[in-house]
Amino acid sequence: MLQSKTRWIIRESDSQKVDIFVNELKITPIVASLLVNRGLDTASMARDFLFAKDHFYDPYLFEGMDIAVSRIKEAIENQEPILVYGDYDADGVSSTTVLMITLRDLGANVQFYIPNRFTEGYGPNEQAFVKAAENGIKLIITVDTGVAAVHEANIAKQLGIDLIITDHHEPGPVLPEALAIIHPKLPGSQYPFRELAGVGVAFKLAHALYGQIPEHLFEIAVIGTVADLVSLKDENRSIVKKGLENLKATKNVGLRTVLKLAGVHPNSINEETIGFTLAPRINAVGRLKNADLAVQLLLTEDVSEAEILAQEMEALNQTRQAIVNEITNAAIQEVEKNFPISDNKVLVIGMEGWNAGVIGIVASRLVERYYRPTIILSIDPDKGIAKGSARSIAGFDLFQNLSTCKELLPHFGGHPMAAGMTLKIDDVPKLRAHLNKLANEQLEENDLIPATILDQEIRLPEIDLSTLNEMNLLAPFGVDNPKPKVIINDVVISSMRKIGSGENHLKMTLVEDSAALDCIGFGLGSIMDHISSSSKVSLIGELSINEWNNIRKPQMMIQDIAVKSWQLFDFRGAKRLLNEVPKHNQKWIVFNKETIEKLDPQIKNETIWVESLEQAKALEINNLNIVLTDFPPSKDLLCNLLLGKKPARIYVYFYKESSDFFSTLPTREHFKWFYALLLKKGPIDLKRSGDVIAKSRGWSRETIFFMSKVFSELDFVTINNGIINLNRQAHKRDLTDSRTYQLKQEQYALEKDLLFSSFQQLKQWFDQYIQESVQIEEAIE
Repeated sequence: MLQSKTRWIIRESDSQKVDIFVNELKITPIVASLLVNRGLDTASMARDFLFAKDHFYDPYLFEGMDIAVSRIKEAIENQEPILVYGDYDADGVSSTTVLMITLRDLGANVQFYIPNRFTEGYGPNEQAFVKAAENGIKLIITVDTGVAAVHEANIAKQLGIDLIITDHHEPGPVLPEALAIIHPKLPGSQYPFRELAGVGVAFKLAHALYGQIPEHLFEIAVIGTVADLVSLKDENRSIVKKGLENLKATKNVGLRTVLKLAGVHPNSINEETIGFTLAPRINAVGRLKNADLAVQLLLTEDVSEAEILAQEMEALNQTRQAIVNEITNAAIQEVEKNFPISDNKVLVIGMEGWNAGVIGIVASRLVERYYRPTIILSIDPDKGIAKGSARSIAGFDLFQNLSTCKELLPHFGGHPMAAGMTLKIDDVPKLRAHLNKLANEQLEENDLIPATILDQEIRLPEIDLSTLNEMNLLAPFGVDNPKPKVIINDVVISSMRKIGSGENHLKMTLVEDSAALDCIGFGLGSIMDHISSSSKVSLIGELSINEWNNIRKPQMMIQDIAVKSWQLFDFRGAKRLLNEVPKHNQKWIVFNKETIEKLDPQIKNETIWVESLEQAKALEINNLNIVLTDFPPSKDLLCNLLLGKKPARIYVYFYKESSDFFSTLPTREHFKWFYALLLKKGPIDLKRSGDVIAKSRGWSRETIFFMSKVFSELDFVTINNGIINLNRQAHKRDLTDSRTYQLKQEQYALEKDLLFSSFQQLKQWFDQYIQESVQIEEAIE
């Protein structure tokens, strides 16, 4: 067996809806099922999702949009200084860029301001507003921030600054007193779509200001929409589709430069280009430095300046990666040492000196490793505060739970799955205790086992280029429209090998009937050591089209692998086995006591000596990885060990000092000749003549002594002090009446079955008893 890393949960599709979609839209059942799983309830909705033109809602459906547009146009007409107040992540940077381009196009006297993550923190702050007033700013427009800035809105009013807030974060119970708040989630909002990113809201303000859809801004709006992990349905889907299309042919100097530096070919650009290339680089700037650099890169029209800024961004991203790895390792050590997951359903981990700009990534890493809601804190002992970033799991709403301890959190904000906060160092233990109390009430043990939601089970013959092309109609993929994940069950491995310079990756080919599928598992190279070549595997992952040398063929990107049945690993003849056996759930079994002394000291304590049938029968090996270290003295001993039980894996070593298989097993003709010799020559001194007799016949000395012992047990001869003498009065008996002869035959047959068989023959031998175990269990049930 091979246990999967996560729980696999296959969605159940409404079969009637699937049939309707297949018939009305003329699509495959696979794609029809994917559409149903994404909440598209009618054929009309599914048709629009796949084929309809992009649509955008009237921006004036936002409450306060008319007030905002009127005030901004007034400021433009009067050349009043306008400040765009942004945020330091990819959504905030792209939001700032969208509004800067818009206002510049319309002739505004505009500048932007993004707070420093380290010295100012998230969101509007009083000092920044005061400084803006001193610089003559009369209108501040926030983007991707501001809905929680109740105090700062009051400061703006006192300073005589008009404040327009555009944001998408969860609004609190008290809203800021601003001139206008453009937000899709305000109570009573009439805007049809609530899930816009911060840049989506800024884009809608630009839409209203231009009086038409600003096509040239899609390539910027797509960045924040993908990066901020908002729902990719409805208007967001349209923004991303248009944005990716425009990005492939962008004329934006900054975007072209950073993509070229990252080695991205324009034709290959998709949503993953943003998620794994653009967004991390933009975020790295705000995490380690001031995010102004990223906005300047997106705004510049100077190629030389763009190259300098892009190279600085690349360097910051590499530094960010190194810092993240260092803090992640330290956080893991802190968990293992001081906050074990057995006692903590929520992890709250902090340390002095951790870079506050990357702790969100570290929190995500710990969620991946431990599957617990996690808060990572950067502690500043001089100020007595801790800045935190949190990530959650399904079933634990961070925003709602943090809202219950506001008295500990002077500043916090976020979403159900992510949040940021600031608190006093002294309050960290209180926060940890409070959140764990809530988690104990809300999360069951099963909730703490990661789950992978799968769209459907699929067979290899169903996977072809036509189906995959149809599946790609669902793109772009993201939140609420995830890349389809499928499961392939119990298929045969045609080939399997490790690839990559460090053999870190896995490549395998699966076969079913006449169909074959190539599969790649990045970072899964080590799993190959836990898959027996004869096993049928089940895999989950994403299907794609691999293009190489103008050849296109389906492939699967493996995310997880399982083997449902017991597995046999053949190490007969190997000199060392220790490193191949999983450290957990292992049991080393020896049948001969002297073998124990020859084992590695590390495994002696794990070894069990099985010497009797009763002990073999009683030994518990269900769901364990057992090592058959040496050769059993009898078939019965091994059969009693296996029968009625279900081990997960069997590692066969079968050490044996010497083999009986290649020594001569005397035939009846051999025995007849030896009997005739005794009859003719009379008493023979085996000590003196045994070697001579054996040599004359081409036998071994052991053969002569073996036949002598068999004759003795049958009372055909007597042996005294090595002298063998024929008993002429003996009754006729068969050779098989001799216990020595029986044991020799059994050992010979057992070695043939267990030591000198092929892998497949050995597997079949074990299957007789393992499968019989299953049948016995089923009969009992």
